[in-house]
Amino acid sequence: MTTMAQASKFWDNIADRYSKQPIADEDVYKTKLRVARGYLQPDMEILEFGCGTGGTAIAHAAFAKHIQAIDFSERMLEIARTKADAEDIANVTFEKADITSLSVPDETYDAVLGLSILHLLKNKDEVIAKVFRMLKPGGVFVTSTTCLGDTMFKVIAPIFKVISPIGKALGALPHLDVMTSKDLVRSLTAAGFKIDHHWQPGKGKDVFIVAKKAG
Repeated sequence: MTTMAQASKFWDNIADRYSKQPIADEDVYKTKLRVARGYLQPDMEILEFGCGTGGTAIAHAAFAKHIQAIDFSERMLEIARTKADAEDIANVTFEKADITSLSVPDETYDAVLGLSILHLLKNKDEVIAKVFRMLKPGGVFVTSTTCLGDTMFKVIAPIFKVISPIGKALGALPHLDVMTSKDLVRSLTAAGFKIDHHWQPGKGKDVFIVAKKAG
């Protein structure tokens, strides 16, 4: 089994449990939605990679022309499509795809969302550079990222306590990039982005960034 197939199997198997988990901090989530919408326009083409069960793509649907939401877990996508159908959302397309192999022309999207995903990638710098190329001039990359390097020992221990037994049972564990918030900013700026918004709601919380491509 390939690494990608293993990862897909892992997320397929936890998708139903994942979809039933409440949002950890509703106020923080709403703030992130509000900030992101400040950059969106009704005529925008948007990509969200690692969309999971589709909650954020659906929440932003009314603020964009079209959202292409991708994930490599088919079960996650099934749940996302069911949610979209229930809310009569027609301008979000959920597709099984991996950002590393997704083939689109440069300067295709007005905005790209990568939420709770960069720290799960083995090649985040390559992906960030690819996102930069995908964006039109003036486009934005919105990301919320767990920076394990900032609070390494306090954060990693409880995470692995939860996922390690599941991962061993399934034969795969998700990759975790132990980056710091400074590492993340460095990766974004090295790709050519300018940091337009940077927010961390508290110690150990995900770092929320809107990075802009010059236009």
